[in-house]
Amino acid sequence: MTNSASKAIKYGIIGGVIGGIVFGIMMQMQGMILMLAGTMGSESAVMGWMIHMIISVIFGVSFGVLTFVIRNIWALAIVFGIGIWIVGPLVIMPMMMGMGTNLANAFTPDQLMSLATHLFFSFIVAIVFNLLAKRASVKSEVAA
Repeated sequence: MTNSASKAIKYGIIGGVIGGIVFGIMMQMQGMILMLAGTMGSESAVMGWMIHMIISVIFGVSFGVLTFVIRNIWALAIVFGIGIWIVGPLVIMPMMMGMGTNLANAFTPDQLMSLATHLFFSFIVAIVFNLLAKRASVKSEVAA
């Protein structure tokens, strides 16, 4: 793995953790953490948080890797936010709960709010990623 790829993954993980914490607090306030725990047959908020943070790290790594495909980080944040909204609450989560997909309800107020929160998460990851990358760039320029 190249140095730039390992940095992108590292920055993505950090962004995913920070975004996951912020997004998780919002989910906790809406009762969604317990629903997430329910996908694993649990009623524990701790289990919900563990699942949520694992997903957030996976999404962070994915974001970092995708920075090599979509170079404009803000365009990536939009595409990524929409993508994780489709994959998560519209497809995987309802299927894990035995409900089939939720694609037919994609443009209901609840799902549009879910889209907004997933975009919010994605932009947090992008902001953190961008700040870390700029900091590393400044450090390498100073060292040179």
